[in-house]
Amino acid sequence: MTATFDLPKKHPAFAILKEAGIDTEDDVLILRRQQLSDGRTKAFINDQPVTAQILKSVGALLVEIHGQHDDRALVDQRMHRALLDAYGEHGAEKQNVRLLWRNWQQSREALQALEAQLADARRQADYLRHASEELTKLAPEAGEETSLAEKRQTLMNAEKMTGELREAFDALDSTASPIQSLTSLFRKLERKRDTAPQLLGRGTDELGKAVEALNEAHTAFDRALRDSDFEPRVLEQIEERLFSLRAMSRKYQVPVDELAALAAQYASELELIDHSEEQLGKLQKQSVEAENTYRKAAEKLSAARKKAALKLDKAVMGELAPLKLERAKFITEISTNSDQPGEEGIDTVAFHVQTNPGTPPGPLMKIASGGELARFMLALKVVLADAGSAPTLIFDEIDTGVGGAVAEAVGMRLAELAKKVQALCVTHSPQVAARATSHLHISKEPVAKNQVATRVVVLDNTKRREEIARMLSGARVTEEARAQAKRLLNYGT
Repeated sequence: MTATFDLPKKHPAFAILKEAGIDTEDDVLILRRQQLSDGRTKAFINDQPVTAQILKSVGALLVEIHGQHDDRALVDQRMHRALLDAYGEHGAEKQNVRLLWRNWQQSREALQALEAQLADARRQADYLRHASEELTKLAPEAGEETSLAEKRQTLMNAEKMTGELREAFDALDSTASPIQSLTSLFRKLERKRDTAPQLLGRGTDELGKAVEALNEAHTAFDRALRDSDFEPRVLEQIEERLFSLRAMSRKYQVPVDELAALAAQYASELELIDHSEEQLGKLQKQSVEAENTYRKAAEKLSAARKKAALKLDKAVMGELAPLKLERAKFITEISTNSDQPGEEGIDTVAFHVQTNPGTPPGPLMKIASGGELARFMLALKVVLADAGSAPTLIFDEIDTGVGGAVAEAVGMRLAELAKKVQALCVTHSPQVAARATSHLHISKEPVAKNQVATRVVVLDNTKRREEIARMLSGARVTEEARAQAKRLLNYGT
């Protein structure tokens, strides 16, 4: 199923597509929907895949379907305000009110959040001050526990090894050290090795290596002792710090590494309490200013709506007489309630009618009959064709329940409407059909056993006259009916 629309560049459908990230290089929109054999569907706009919701949103702006029991536009009171605003061209004012409403609500929410936060903070003020002082005095740092634990382990290892290092060093450094006696023996053998090299040579060399190794070991142990200079007081301080951090962690039920963040949080909450009046006053002022600005804009929009309502009522009343509703009245009721503001302003709008003099006016759906409702809707659509209407309107038997001069009047207003928008009408009334510029004959025909297909045929002038004649006379078309059909068609053109 495919539909093509040629639209002005400022049509709101393009805004929906732009927000959805769909490119449209020209003013033509091609909407297409595929029904797959497994029941799934696919939607496309200008051959770009879109969700069913986007297709529905765009389609609602392009095509309106109206019938005798239409559930949109006139019937849905929520649409009355939108139709009035479209007629009055209030788009900029509505957008401004909507933005100011949101700004006011954001200011109110910020104020309420601060008030709630302050109330909670004040209830815990004494606890916060004690906790903040305690944590500030401790001054925990992120990652401090891990660092202290590593230092503690290093010092404990050093404490254990110091005894062994000292024992090894003393063995090589004391008067009982073998280094001195072996060094003396090596020197004696070194002086005599030339007299008996075969006997003394190898042994003397090995002894020299041993003396050298012992001296290197002595030096290494001496360096190790200096490097492992153990201070018991340092280990004690580290253990005390770890104990304090872990005790505080248990007390406030957070990991040691989160104590620093908790201290900052408590300090911030105390600062908030200390500076609450200034900040609260600032937000209160902003909220009041935002509300005042919104209300001024809403009142301005309300005044514009009331002015537009008078013009709309007059314009619709001008359309009622040709539709044989000359004794009826169309009234746009606006109820303004400043105590119930919203993003659409402070007004509720409802279309009321009075169908007979002396009877009280009331809501359109409660007062008007089916035929009257269709004509009121047609009159309103003629007035709103340039503002509040989709570019394509489909009327499904809105002439049901009317005939003769009334049906002819409906046909005339449909023809007038078709000068501004594309109007498609499903009708069984020859007076209405004769006013169209082209005709499609729709019928259902059997194509197979238990299968029926809908056929749509474009009618030429001869077939147009014949079909209208059939609508006038029934199954047997008479010459009188053909003559009457010709007169209707000639009058319609």
